[in-house]
Amino acid sequence: MKTVVITGSTRGIGRGLAESFLALGCKVAIAGRNAAAVETAVAALAARYPGKVVGAAGEIARATDIEALWATAHKAFGRVDVWINNAGMSIRRAPLHEAKTADLEAIIATNLTGVMLANRIVIAHLLKQGGGQVWNMEGFGSGGQTVPGMAAYGATKRALNYLNKALQKELKDQPVQVCTLSPGIVVTDLLVGDYDASSPDWPKAKRIFNILGDTVETVTPWLAQQVLASNKPGAKVAWLTTGKAFGRFMTAGFKKRDLFAAIPTP
Repeated sequence: MKTVVITGSTRGIGRGLAESFLALGCKVAIAGRNAAAVETAVAALAARYPGKVVGAAGEIARATDIEALWATAHKAFGRVDVWINNAGMSIRRAPLHEAKTADLEAIIATNLTGVMLANRIVIAHLLKQGGGQVWNMEGFGSGGQTVPGMAAYGATKRALNYLNKALQKELKDQPVQVCTLSPGIVVTDLLVGDYDASSPDWPKAKRIFNILGDTVETVTPWLAQQVLASNKPGAKVAWLTTGKAFGRFMTAGFKKRDLFAAIPTP
């Protein structure tokens, strides 16, 4: 079974993916910027899947930390078959002119610089290894969507769309595949944390999320299965398709959902 590396995998979608790949028999390397969180996650997962989990802490925007994550996985398991660039961040929803410089620098470093560095480093290793896959994680804005207050986040994800297409052309006829993972709207504490509960926009956003959103436990097992089944350059695995979204809106009046029951209100 394959060896999978997942950045940003101590919680949320990344953690869900790690658990799903392990349940499917894979070996998994997890990563995050907080060393204590990585250690805790590795211990919890290794208790259930002994010998199949390793981890490394580091910054996704630091090349030496990406190299260290590759080395950790390669040393433990002998090769890397699938690398998933899941690490990402958002900032407080607000007009761009109100954003703090430090926040803008951070989101660009994580969502764009980090992903670009990871692709450069990992693709080079995979070519030397003889092949493998890199999956880059889409987000709001990847398809050109725009809403007020999300200029920074959406711009980084729109850039990812271009990066994927460019890399796929650069690697034409090479044994390394660059693919796209699109989880849709997954309700996590990170998503909720982007909103101000006192804002008049929050109830409307919450209603939309309850229609179109899903939990980590619902989405990640399916994503993992599809990733393992994909074997072509430029593959895209998308949970929330246009057809599924249309169907959700059509049946929203008959199906009441509350995906926020277990998540603290912002």
